[in-house]
Amino acid sequence: MQRISTVSAVPSIETERLIFRGHRLEDLEGCAALWADAQVTRYIGGKPFTREEVWTKLLRYLGHWSLMGFGFWVVTEKNSGRLVGEVGFADFKREIQPSIEGEPEGGWVLARWAHGRGLATEAVRAAVAWGDVHFGTGRTVCLISPDNVASIRVANKCGYQEFARTSYKGQPTIMFERPRR
Repeated sequence: MQRISTVSAVPSIETERLIFRGHRLEDLEGCAALWADAQVTRYIGGKPFTREEVWTKLLRYLGHWSLMGFGFWVVTEKNSGRLVGEVGFADFKREIQPSIEGEPEGGWVLARWAHGRGLATEAVRAAVAWGDVHFGTGRTVCLISPDNVASIRVANKCGYQEFARTSYKGQPTIMFERPRR
């Protein structure tokens, strides 16, 4: 079977400390380790993800780029090449009220070693800047657990403001929006 290791339609982004690129087959193990960390996932589903679940995420991310023209990037540290996390936009067709279907939903997840170093803010700002150019007018949204104070702080620094409180899959959720410029 022939394997393609990268998706050329996924744009690359560079910041001072980070490189964003499309997911590759060889990213599965690193991403699986990221999502298997209970400290990383405590506010994202509340439990670690299996390798199989991470494989489904990877395919979903690539499908977004192929079908929607946007998706999630793998983010690595520029100097070391180390996996920082995943950042991007999606339309997950969530069954949530108020509905956000059709609106790009921002999201980010960083490895535990990357927490508290300003990398999330740097990454989200870069993704939002890309979105401002590629999405046109309207808004982007994000969902954050009320207990995830660090992500709420990142969202606010990047221009997101709370617009609703709801629940998703039985868990309290804050909905944020950011007008595109």
